[in-house]
Parts: sequence; C-alpha cells; structure tokens
Amino acid sequence: MRKRRPTPDLPEGEATRPARPKTPGEQRDDLLAYAFRALAQRALSASELRTKLERRSEDPDLINEVLARVQELGYQQDEQVARIETSRRGIGQIRVRQTLKRRGLDTELIDETLRNIDPDDEHQAAVELLTRRWPALARKRDPRASAYALLARRGFPGSVIWPAIQEVAEAQEETDLSQFADPDDT
Repeated sequence: MRKRRPTPDLPEGEATRPARPKTPGEQRDDLLAYAFRALAQRALSASELRTKLERRSEDPDLINEVLARVQELGYQQDEQVARIETSRRGIGQIRVRQTLKRRGLDTELIDETLRNIDPDDEHQAAVELLTRRWPALARKRDPRASAYALLARRGFPGSVIWPAIQEVAEAQEETDLSQFADPDDT
C-alpha cells in the first residue's frame, strides 16, 4: 500500500481558489453535451428533454437554444419517439396513446400515429401474444377472462381482444383434440 504525500497546508485566511464562473458559451456547450448524452441513452420527446435540461439550467433561453440545435441536427424528433412506441411488440393502440400522452407529445401527432396503425397488424400482435401465453392462461380457472385482462392491460381495444381470444382458443382446442385422434384414422 502506497503512502500518500502530505499536502501542504494553506496559510490561515487563504482559502482554495474559487472556481471561475463559466462563460455563456461553456454553459451552452455543457448543456448541449448533456442533451446528447441523454439522447444517446433513449429517444426522448421534446418535452422529456426540456424537463431534463431544466434540471441542469435555469436559463430558459439557453434551454430553448440547446433544444432547437438538437432538433436542427436531427437528434431529437417527436415523430421518431412515436414510431418507436408504435413498433413495440405486444402493445395495443390504447397503451400507445397513453404512453405518448405521458411523454408529452402533441395530440395531433398522437392521432396521426394511431391512424397509421394497421388494424390487421394489431389483431395479429394480439394473437401472437395470446399464443405465446396461452399455456399459462389455460391453467387458470377462466382462461378467456385472464386472456381478456392480459390484452386489456397491454392496451388492446375490445374490438381486437374478443376476436383474438376466439381465434387462439379455437386453435388450441383443435390442437388438443388432434393429440387424442386415433393415428389409424388418417
């Protein structure tokens, strides 16, 4: 273990040198670097990024300048955040709407994003989720109620849930019946 050298004691009354205040350019650069680090971790909406920047600086003009620069360079786009949320697997449009609202996206953008969701794709996502989860759901007392609750929590509307449950339940019943079929009947 190395011994540390003793530090020279400062004469009484002489304090350590105070840090010099940052220039506006340095403040801007620091805040911009922080914004880039935050965006490198996760796609943030403008509202989310503004909140993070407000924790670092009290200057609203500086925050607006940094936010505008990041958007100008294409690193922050609310449209990209909306696309990412809609592409998540096993999530319905109700949940997407709630998430985008919570993340501070504009109502018009949310509505446009949800209009672009294909109902067939949403139905297929619900069927895939139920198919993966059906073995566990089938062991429950009321598998259809459990399936409904699962899909509702995931944000699927009732118009998608019931047909998906019907499709998966029928497919599972056919699979179960085919296991007991006499091999000589083929």
